[in-house]
Order: sequence, then structure tokens, then C-alpha cells
Amino acid sequence: MKKRFLITLAQLNPCVGNIDANVNKLRKVRAQAATENADLILTPELYISGYPPEDLVLNSMFISEIRNAVEKLLIETADGGPAILLGAPWIEKDKMYNAVLLLDKGKLQAVRYKVNLPNYGVFDEKRVFNSGPIPSPIEVRGLRLGVPICEDIWTPDVVKNIKTGGGEFLLVSNGSPFDNQKMNNRLQNAISRVIESKLPMVYLNQVGGQDEIVFDGASFVLNTDQKVSAYLPAWEESIVTTTWTRGLEGWSCAQTNTIKPKYGLVAIYRAMVLGLRDYVAKNRFPGIILGISGGIDSTLSATVAVDALGADKVRCVMMPSPYTSNHSLEDALEVAKRLGVKHTNISISSAMLTFESMLTKHLGVISHDLTEENLQARLRGIILMALSNKFGYMVLSTSNKSEISIGYTTLYGDMCGGYSVLKDVYKSTVFKLCRWRNSNKPTDCYGPNDTCIPPHIISKPPSAELKPGQKDIDTIPIYSVLDKILIHLIEKETPLAEIIANGYDKDTVLQVWRMLNRAEYKRYQSPPGVKLTCRSFGKERRYPITNAFTDTYKLRDI
Repeated sequence: MKKRFLITLAQLNPCVGNIDANVNKLRKVRAQAATENADLILTPELYISGYPPEDLVLNSMFISEIRNAVEKLLIETADGGPAILLGAPWIEKDKMYNAVLLLDKGKLQAVRYKVNLPNYGVFDEKRVFNSGPIPSPIEVRGLRLGVPICEDIWTPDVVKNIKTGGGEFLLVSNGSPFDNQKMNNRLQNAISRVIESKLPMVYLNQVGGQDEIVFDGASFVLNTDQKVSAYLPAWEESIVTTTWTRGLEGWSCAQTNTIKPKYGLVAIYRAMVLGLRDYVAKNRFPGIILGISGGIDSTLSATVAVDALGADKVRCVMMPSPYTSNHSLEDALEVAKRLGVKHTNISISSAMLTFESMLTKHLGVISHDLTEENLQARLRGIILMALSNKFGYMVLSTSNKSEISIGYTTLYGDMCGGYSVLKDVYKSTVFKLCRWRNSNKPTDCYGPNDTCIPPHIISKPPSAELKPGQKDIDTIPIYSVLDKILIHLIEKETPLAEIIANGYDKDTVLQVWRMLNRAEYKRYQSPPGVKLTCRSFGKERRYPITNAFTDTYKLRDI
């Protein structure tokens, strides 16, 4: 009876669709695992295709390439080295499944399919995959192992069947995206399955950015006493070989690393950095360009960009108007110097005069209003897109979640861009992140070690500077109040009467609610951005654009 078993945990960052690169990375892992005499390698969910592959799995050419890559890997496992538990999309009898394949001794030894397909939030797996049967354990070199896939451990049924079938421990492949509340939920859920089954568990998660979602890794191992015997680091690839021994009460994993990953502001910031870094790298942009105004949003966006890519791949453009204050010009220049980025100043004053002259006979000679304010933002968008077209740099949008929520941002103006690192960051959190970054620098960041963000940028009142003396609070509620109301409306779907009963001003709540609903058409046209909260805009919140509920809703009960 085998009493010792070595499992290499491959917490990797795959690229969706880049099958060759993903396989080559796995080959290097296997070579390393072989030197450590590992018996088995565990990969994340759908590793070979990248996760989530979405409609790529409906493309027959893509699935054919997956099959070819698996067959080549099978041949390589005939060398006597470690077996591989490989996450892959797999077809059986013309049905597509989210699968784990056991590759060992030159053969496909076993296949198991995901049972519980998530169809909420950012997930849409029922659209492309079929649900598999409740799995029994698989035989791996004399052991009976359970291989539930991600969502399969969020309910008891799959693990219960594995235990009944004689499973000795659980190896769980995951593609679990980050949000700022999820880490503890994952751990508590895993503990529940360990308690019920009395089986130890490996929870292996993917790491890296994929469009709007980012995976934090932070994999862990639980022994049957519910204690963590190993944590893998968050936000970076990690390859760790764990040692398992069989005792009188079953298998247990020797302690490897028990330093728990940190969450809170550090996790939000690192998610922003990794999400942007991978979006730029995996889509092969040479760098990014953004408008910098001397305000806090563009300053934080530029800081994240430098931390993610390095100063040489970030270009900042100041585009002053007659309403731009001298201190904003000075602040923008100071930020550029602190970050070490190339800084360009392109005035939009002459363009404003030209457009106003062009439009006067059509608009009439009337007092300035939102038309002229939005024109300024759109002129800046034109300049940024022209520079992007010429040099190939992606435009980084700087709008935050508070502004996007209520439409306090200009379509085809400050909303233009290929990506947004602040899309899921409320303004109140923007301030907190700036203060945090001035005192902290993650080890994987390329920016300066000292204070990046001038303190007076954090302390000055927010303003779009589109007219004389303008302040955000002249138009919208103070951010500390606005953001709390928005969290109720977006993340919690709290009824209006309940929000007001919690002490918020009725007129303010109704104002925010109406602005939120009426800005839906803008959000449909916004660039992708890093998901950070439990309910980001996009796939997680799908409200109709044409929606009369805001106007017809009767407020009798409020």
C-alpha cells in the first residue's frame, strides 16, 4: 500500500486561446516536477484553453487543436515522469464538457466532467457546456482521488459521492475570479466539504487577468483537521510540490507554506495592476496612453499603469482648457515627474474656439451648458485616440465606478479608451487606494518606492474643471454619501424604502436611483475594466437600456 505521494500544484497564468504557450508552460512545470520526484501535477480549471474560453469552445477548429495538444502531451507522459491532471474542454458523444483529464503512462487514463455549471455573475457556462454525471473517484498510481471541478465543491453532493466511492482525498481545479469578499467564502466552503467528507483537500486556483476578470491564485491545502497546511501566494504564478503521507486516519499534507495571502486594499490594488498588465500583454499592446488632469482619478490610473507596465510604456497627456487651473497644470507635471513617464501638453483652447465657431449658427448664441462642457471632454478623447492610432498605444480610461454609475462622465469623452482600471472602484476607494499606495509598494510593481501621489491631489476638492469654479458637489451628492447609496442599489439591490429608513435623505436617494438607471446606455458603451467588487458593471449587472421603471415607479410606500 502506497504511503507517500507527491503532488505538484501548478498555480499558473494561462492565456485564453494560446494553446501552444499554455502547453509549453506546463511542459516546464512537468520537467521541474520530475526533478522533485512528483507523482502528479494538478492544473487549474480549463488550463489548456485558458479560462473562461466562452464561445471559443463552440469553434470546431479550436477544439481540434485542443485535442491535438492533449494527444502530444499523452505521448510525453510515457516517459515515466509525473502524471498530469489537466483542465480542458472535452467532447464526448457530440457534447461539450468542462473536464479534467488524467494523462499518465502515455494514455488518457480517466476523464471527469464538471457537474455544477455556474450561470450567474460573470459565469455563463450552461450556454456552452453540458453538465456531467456525478463523478466517482479516479485511480492514480494506486490511489483513489476525487477531482471535483470548482463549483462542484460549493454544494455537498459531488464530494459526498466521491467519499462513498472510496475517495482518499480531493484535488479541486478552480477558475475562481477575484472580488473583495470572496477569499474567506472560498475557504469556509472548502472547510465545510472537508468536515462533511473527512477528506483532505487541495484547492488550486488560476492566477492572471482575462478581459474584465482577474484571478488571484491564493491556492491552499486543507488537512482533515481543517487546518491549512499550505498557502500559495496571491497574484503570482507559483509551483509547489506538496508531500502527502498516509497515516492511521488517512492522508495528510506536510506543512509547506502557511503565510496567508493579504486582502483588503492591497488585494484591490494588486488586482488592478495584474488585470491591466495582462490585458496589455496578452493583447500585445506596446503600452498605454492616458489623459492626466492633475485630478485624483487620472493620477491613480497613471500610477497603476506604471506599476503594471513600467514608466517606459506609459505616456501621459495634459490637455488644458481656459478653465484648467494653474495648480492642475502643476499637479499633472509633478505626477509625471514622480512616476518618470513621458508627459505631453496639448492645449484644447483653439479647438474649442473652432468648434464653437462652427456650431454657433446651428446652436444659436446661448449661454454655455453641458453641450460646451461635453465638447471639451470629447476634444480630449479625439486627441488621445489620434495619438493611439499613430503610436499603437492603448488609451486608458480614467472614469471611476461612482461616475459611471450615475452618468457623471462623458460618452466619447473621458469614457473613451480600451480599458479602465477604475471601472469597479468607487470614488471613496480611489482616495483610500491613493493613501495606501503612498505608503506601500507591492514587490511586483515597477513604480517608484517613495510617495507617488502628491498629498494635495488627494486633499483638494474633486472638479471636472469644465467651467469656472466648478466642483463635483455642485452637481452630485458628496462621494462619502453617494457611494454608500450606490452600494445599496448596485451590490445589494436594497429597496429604496429600506435605504431611506437607514437614515439617508429621501430626495438624495431618489436622485441617485434615477441617475443610476438613466445612465445605463452609457455603461453599455464603456470599455472593459477590472472586476473588483461582488457586482461589477457588465456581465454581472444586466439592466435593460430601454427601461421605464424609473419613471413609472410609484413612491407611495416611501
